[in-house]
Amino acid sequence: MGFNCGIIGLPNVGKSTIFNAMTAAGAEASNYPFCTINPNIGMVPLRDERIFKLSELARPERVVPTAVEFVDIAGIVKGASKGEGLGNQFLGNIRSVDTIAHVVRCFEDPQVVHVDGKVDPCSDIEVIETELILADLDAVDKRIERSAKLLKAGDKAIAEAMPVYNALKKTLEEGNPARSILSKETGALVKDLNLLTAKPIIYVANVSDDDLDGHSLAAQAVKGVAVKEGAGFVIICGKIESEIAELSEEERAEFLSGLGLKESGLDRLAAAAYKLLGLITYFTVGKKEVRAWTVERDSKAPKAAGVIHSDFERGFIKAEVIAYDDFIACGTEAACREKGLLRVEGKDYIVKDGDIMHFRFNV
Repeated sequence: MGFNCGIIGLPNVGKSTIFNAMTAAGAEASNYPFCTINPNIGMVPLRDERIFKLSELARPERVVPTAVEFVDIAGIVKGASKGEGLGNQFLGNIRSVDTIAHVVRCFEDPQVVHVDGKVDPCSDIEVIETELILADLDAVDKRIERSAKLLKAGDKAIAEAMPVYNALKKTLEEGNPARSILSKETGALVKDLNLLTAKPIIYVANVSDDDLDGHSLAAQAVKGVAVKEGAGFVIICGKIESEIAELSEEERAEFLSGLGLKESGLDRLAAAAYKLLGLITYFTVGKKEVRAWTVERDSKAPKAAGVIHSDFERGFIKAEVIAYDDFIACGTEAACREKGLLRVEGKDYIVKDGDIMHFRFNV
């Protein structure tokens, strides 16, 4: 699997409509708060034109793209961290996700009730951020309280983590997210807390069908927040995505072209998430299967091999590598080999986005 993404937002901002369009999972989407009671979960294959081109050349028995798991939870309202609306319990459903997509309403529609009576993106973002911060503060307070006794007993791990807990408490109390102070090292010390505000966030501006470029004041306001925070930003029209979901591959391309779009909202969200999470894709190509695999950027060959199976990493010997462009130009592995474009790489090789790889291992 590529990664998993939690979808959050106020009630009636279009979360479930977008989720339905992306996953075709049929999640209920109605014009009243809290229509999403239990978390909706859907797996979506990610579109990558490269895997289609590789498949045309290799003609495998099956094609396996990488995928994203979307988790759509109930709309969060002011006071959710204290049990308002459907309560804090639903925030727990997204504590284990890799990234969060915060859907923000940027469209006017008198038929769709806004929980606060007006469309105000910055206010909506602040409400959600405050609830996530309060939920994290509660988790940190409980951890500090439980750790006090262990600290007195001389627990070295707790002694190392306690300064980070205290710094987090101060930061959250000041109304700032955990990600604003956590580094890779300090983040590892508190990883088990699964803090909501430590997760990378993508702001999704849900616009009307006459604002697909996001030029409205509402969409630009969301973009401004994203830029300030260094977060991801994607423009999506839930209505358009719903229409795209019902089209065939040929109709889809024609429909997008007619709108002046190259990609669907899902494609843009996936690209934003990959960039934010520092992920890349490599491929395995054969007659039985052409498959996409997701790894962290700057991963060495053995780690990439371990994505397929732990034995591949443990017994790694070497990797045969062909650059994507070279494979497409030559058409086959044999042709790449004849032209000296197939390289044999060792344990220190840094995997590149688009690499076609074949691993040799022994256990």
